[in-house]
Amino acid sequence: MDRDVRIALVSCRSAIGDTAGNLRRMEQWIIAAGNQGAHLVCFPELSITGYHVRPPIDTIAEPIDGPCSARLTDLAKKHDISILAGMAERSGNRIYAAHLLAQPDSGRCRVYRKLHLGPPEKKLFTPAPKIPPLFETRGLRIGVQLCYDAHFPQLSTHMAINGADLLIIAHASPGKSPADKLASWMRHLPARAFDNGVYVAAVNAAGDNGYGLQFPAVAVLISPEGRVLKSYADVDEYMLVADLSAQKLRSVRQHPMKYFLPERRPEIYPEK
Repeated sequence: MDRDVRIALVSCRSAIGDTAGNLRRMEQWIIAAGNQGAHLVCFPELSITGYHVRPPIDTIAEPIDGPCSARLTDLAKKHDISILAGMAERSGNRIYAAHLLAQPDSGRCRVYRKLHLGPPEKKLFTPAPKIPPLFETRGLRIGVQLCYDAHFPQLSTHMAINGADLLIIAHASPGKSPADKLASWMRHLPARAFDNGVYVAAVNAAGDNGYGLQFPAVAVLISPEGRVLKSYADVDEYMLVADLSAQKLRSVRQHPMKYFLPERRPEIYPEK
């Protein structure tokens, strides 16, 4: 990361099955993010198709090269902004929880597929078999994770070792009050930032998905020192806009007592 980057985290409602309507509403947030000078806008897990762990997600899912990703690519070009957004992806007889990166200068989306499935998700979704390469935009190297992925610290460390400057964790986590949801994130997300010397940004879905799930609107940005820079926790949809400082990242990584990754000794932790 060699320059500052402004990001927007959109905690928004996504109705199950209303992909066209969800994308129309997302475009309004994309326009708002661009108006505030954001270079990258991130939406919650399965924001395009809506999130659920049971039907009708299986009938809504579409191939990664289908109309949803084509529309996302068009929006990135039209509004000159990089977009991270999620959808249920069908590949053969498998369904993945996928998060796409659409960029203004690219004709196709890049994809991250969820690696760790929560127990209720295993009946419907398939876990990705391997960790994909990092995403990159404006020199910012991004490791994407989806919700339950964040509970496995080895994943964040793997991404940091491979050059991530920012971990973006898109959630569709229902239940709890907004304050309780943010408090639950604070038990582990600051550690992912602090231990690995990276920014961590997280954003949850918001509101009623139309099929019985309610999501608290929560978003947060955490510094490479593990400090909360900005946060939001309420019931209404919201867009959190924040700047990632290249100088701050450098200062942490040049400090012998703040950057721990160079001192790792993986050889002393053999796996059984």
